Amino acid sequence: MITSTYSFLDLAGAIAHPALGAYVFTGEGVGEINIAMAGDKTAHDTASDGSVMVSKIAGNNGSITIQCQQTSNVHKYLLSAYNYLLNAPTKEWAQMAATLRNTSDGSSHVVQGISFQKKADKAYQAQGQRVSWVLMAADIQSLTL
Repeated sequence: MITSTYSFLDLAGAIAHPALGAYVFTGEGVGEINIAMAGDKTAHDTASDGSVMVSKIAGNNGSITIQCQQTSNVHKYLLSAYNYLLNAPTKEWAQMAATLRNTSDGSSHVVQGISFQKKADKAYQAQGQRVSWVLMAADIQSLTL
């Protein structure tokens, strides 16, 4: 019998900005990190005779969604970064980058040109909640070993 295992603790990585320093992911306070590509890589155009023209579409942009506890250090880092970058020179807006690596399966992501889609929503309830930060990325390189 083949058994496979998964643990968020196998994720190693950091998000950084030249003016703000880095936040190293330890798993503490993070509920989920999701990397999504924005566009399709192919399109098909079908002519009236049924022939198909296949297009290969360039582009590696997408998004990273970081879901974290509203009291976590990663939320505090992202909130501070967002507030700083709103008032910083425009040239700093998309200078954030991230590297994520799964130590158990060898996959990794190098993400550059990160900017905030918007400030994370915040709920006020009887119980603490998670907040989701959606970060737009100009370039996502997904690597496997």
